[in-house]
Amino acid sequence: MGLCSRRPTRRPLLTKRHRQLRLQWARGHRDWTMNEWKRVAWSDESQFLIHNVHGRVRLRRLPGEQLLPSCTAGHTQAGGGGIMLWGTFSWAALRPVVVVEQTMKAAKYLNIIADQLHPYMTFVFPTGNGIFQQDNAPCHKARIVLEWFEEHTDEFHLMSWPPNSPDLNPMEHIWDVMERELRAQTPPCSNIWTLRDSCLDIWFNLSPVMHQTLVASMPRRIAAVLKAK
Repeated sequence: MGLCSRRPTRRPLLTKRHRQLRLQWARGHRDWTMNEWKRVAWSDESQFLIHNVHGRVRLRRLPGEQLLPSCTAGHTQAGGGGIMLWGTFSWAALRPVVVVEQTMKAAKYLNIIADQLHPYMTFVFPTGNGIFQQDNAPCHKARIVLEWFEEHTDEFHLMSWPPNSPDLNPMEHIWDVMERELRAQTPPCSNIWTLRDSCLDIWFNLSPVMHQTLVASMPRRIAAVLKAK
């Protein structure tokens, strides 16, 4: 019948309300020019593990070969540990990435935006016309964080963001590039310290052309949401 085994396509889990908000956001930004998109600083957090436990690895083997070294994959519980990174970028420049030592709570996030984001926005958008994007994670929506943004509205603005929309954030592609480069390294990272150094090295060597290309993709992302309604 032509039916084959396939992995399900991963996509955000969207309710009817989520769809409405995404469509509303896309309609509000469909007429944005590239000059407007260049004013946005994109941000996100991502976890990197010593041993990648996400996804499924496939191989081809003969019957009886399942325990050969070439046909096995070692694993450790929870990936053997990892780190979380917070980063931001705009058309103009990447911001030095932040290694989050503990779980990202509201107080920790407030320290990051005050110590890292604030000087970045002041430097890149000195006229106060910058726009900062963040998703709707609980630590981002905490009262103390939103109050901080309110106090700095004369320096830059906070972009509204639709729920469950990682596909609209170009920052996700940067994490993907970093993850692939990390897994291609030989030998692989053996501990938290080498993992940290490797992630920072990859980040600081990302091509400026890449993040400018990602910013330039925003009109196409908006058009895709509008087409799919």
